[in-house]
Amino acid sequence: MTLIALFGLFVVLLLLGVPIAIALALASIAVLATTTDFTLYLIAQRMFSSLASSALVAIPGFVLAGAIMAHGGISPRIIAALRAWVGHLPGGLSLVTVVSCSLFAAMSGSSPATAAAVGGTLIPAMVANGYDRRYAMGVVAASGTLGILIPPSITFVLIGVTSGESIGRLFMAGVIPGLIIGVLLALVAIVMAKIKGYRSEARATWRERWTTSAQAIPGVLLPVVVLGSIYGGITTPTEAAVLAVFYALAVAIFVYREMNWATMRIVMREAVGLTSMIFLIIPAAMTFAMYLTSEQVPQHIAEWVGSQGLGIAGFWMVVMAMFFVMGTFLDAVAIVLITLPILLPIIRALDINLVHFAMVVNMEIAMITPPVGLNLFVVSGVSNAPLGDAVRGVIPFLLAMIVGLILIVLFPSLSLLLADRIR
Repeated sequence: MTLIALFGLFVVLLLLGVPIAIALALASIAVLATTTDFTLYLIAQRMFSSLASSALVAIPGFVLAGAIMAHGGISPRIIAALRAWVGHLPGGLSLVTVVSCSLFAAMSGSSPATAAAVGGTLIPAMVANGYDRRYAMGVVAASGTLGILIPPSITFVLIGVTSGESIGRLFMAGVIPGLIIGVLLALVAIVMAKIKGYRSEARATWRERWTTSAQAIPGVLLPVVVLGSIYGGITTPTEAAVLAVFYALAVAIFVYREMNWATMRIVMREAVGLTSMIFLIIPAAMTFAMYLTSEQVPQHIAEWVGSQGLGIAGFWMVVMAMFFVMGTFLDAVAIVLITLPILLPIIRALDINLVHFAMVVNMEIAMITPPVGLNLFVVSGVSNAPLGDAVRGVIPFLLAMIVGLILIVLFPSLSLLLADRIR
C-alpha cells in the first residue's frame, strides 16, 4: 500500500510541475521517514554516498566534451563534410542528419546534446531546401537518440555503476544496435523524402569533398582517441572522458580557433546544467531504491513473475510495455535509476544477459515520446516551433525504432558479438 502511496505522491508532484529529481526525492523521503526506521540523517547520508563513485566522473566529462564540440567549430565542420559527400542523394539533408547524429553521438554520449548540436544547423538548412519543418524536426529528434546507444554513452555509465557491469563491455555492446537503428532511421528518411518529393542539394565537386573532409578530420578523430584509449587498455572510461575534454579543447582552441572566453561561458553553462540534472536524479533514485530494499519489493516482484510462469518472453514484453509507458513522462536516466534495482534480481533469476538487457531501445524511445520526450523539447527550442510539430514529425521514425527494438531483443548476438570480446 505504501508503494502505491509513493508512486501516487510522485505522479501528483510531476503533474504540479515539480522537476523529476525533486519529485522523486520528496516522495521517497516522505514515505521512508513515515513508514520505515530510516532517519532523515541516514537518508541524507545514503544520498550523498550514491555519488561517491569515481565512474560517475565520466558523466560531466562526456557532457563537457559534447558542449565544446557543439560550440567549438567541430560539429559544423563534420556536417559540412557529410553534406559534400551525401547531400546530393535522395533526401540528402535528412541522410546527413542521421549520419551526423551518429558521429556526434560517438563523441558526446548525450541525446539532448546530439539533437541540439545537429538540429541547430540542419533544421534551418532542411527548411530552406523545401523540407517540411515537422519532418526536419522529427528526423533530428529521432536521430539524436543515438547518443544513448552509440558509445561512449552516459546512460551506459549509469547502468554500469548501478549494476556493477563493465562499462567497457556496455560501450562495445552498443555499437551494432546503434548502427542498426541508424540504418533504419536513414531508410525511413530516404523513403519519406522520395514520397514527398524533397529536392536534393547540388552534387559537390571532389575538391569540395576532400577540402571539407580534411577540415573535419580533427573532430572525427575524437571517438577514435576516446574508444581506442579504453579498449587499448590505456585509460578507464572515466579517464577517457577527461581525455575527451582536453582533446576537444585542443581542437577548438588551436585547430579551429573558435573557442574564446565568451564561448567557454556558454559551454560551461550548458554542461553544468545537464550534469546537475543527472546528479540530482542519482541521489533521488537512491532514496527510492532504499525504500524498495527495505520493503523487499524486488524480491516480491521476482516471486510474482516466477509464479505467473511468464518466462523470458513474457518478461521482455512486460518490461518493454513498462518502459514505453514510463518513457512518456520520464527520461532515460530516471528510468534506469528507478527500474534497474527492481529488475536486476529478476534478470539474474531468468538468466538474461545484463549486457543484452541494457540494449533495450525503449530508453531511446523515451527521448521522443510526449509529453516529456526531452529531444522533442530540444528540437522545438532550436527551431522555434511548437512542440506539437515535433511530435507529429517524429512518428514515422518512432515506428522504425520500434522495429529496431524488436530485432535487438529477438537476436541477443547483435548486442553480445562485440561485447563478448571484452573481458
